[in-house]
Amino acid sequence: MKTKVLKAIDLHTVRRWLPKRQADTHKGDFGKLLLLCGAVGYTGAPALAAMAAVRTGAGLVFTGVPERAYPIVASKLTEPMVFPLPEKDGMLSREAIPEILTRLERCDACLTGCGMGQSEDTYLVVRAVLEHAKCPVVVDADGINVLSGHIDVLRGAACPVVLTPHDGEFQRLSGIDPSVDRLKAVKQLQRMTGATVLLKGHRTLICGEKECYVNLCGNPGMATGGSGDVLAGIIVSLLGQGLSPLRAATAGAYLHGAAGDLYAQRFGEYGLLPSDLLKVLPRLLY
Repeated sequence: MKTKVLKAIDLHTVRRWLPKRQADTHKGDFGKLLLLCGAVGYTGAPALAAMAAVRTGAGLVFTGVPERAYPIVASKLTEPMVFPLPEKDGMLSREAIPEILTRLERCDACLTGCGMGQSEDTYLVVRAVLEHAKCPVVVDADGINVLSGHIDVLRGAACPVVLTPHDGEFQRLSGIDPSVDRLKAVKQLQRMTGATVLLKGHRTLICGEKECYVNLCGNPGMATGGSGDVLAGIIVSLLGQGLSPLRAATAGAYLHGAAGDLYAQRFGEYGLLPSDLLKVLPRLLY
């Protein structure tokens, strides 16, 4: 097999990849997204992911959360549409699966895992999505954690998949310590699953079947809870607008890091919040 050459991503390339917007379009042309995120006590994750998706140009964002989390998440969001789903112990229940699959049929991309929590039922939700989705699916955070020991679900997915682990999630899923050789590890997990793999961290790596990219922007101020939810929301938005999984993940990593750098250049790194990234994202998308 041909060796994958590592390429650096830059703003010029990202802007070239972004779809051109025509005058005679409507909201349905910019992607219908389904986000399955959040749990009781973890209501920030779905809000950050949903707003990141909207800020990156998504046309319609539907955000499904556990019933008890619904009032809190709905109060945080204006533009994305929030709806309650059956829950168990504050997390999504297997009883939510029929409604999820019905909604999934009408969507262009899906995100699952942000703040979802880990249980047998959330595992069944993630598995059902991967087994039935016809659109690309981003699997983040607890969506990855619940698949630990079930990597066969990824190999058998009916849809293109983007995995967005940090080092700990990566090792739990694959059994590989990425700190030894990060690029080799990412390539190995990509071959094991067939997914596009984005390994978060300093110099984020993104690997698809034929190409690998490295993102050189971003700063330590972004190392805070919620930052990954913003990244996941950006990626699912770009998928919904028609970018390939590799390009969506690579462009998402760049936009996320560049937004952090823009904010830090003016206000510094120490006070940088994930929600601050949402304020500066539009400056990169023109």
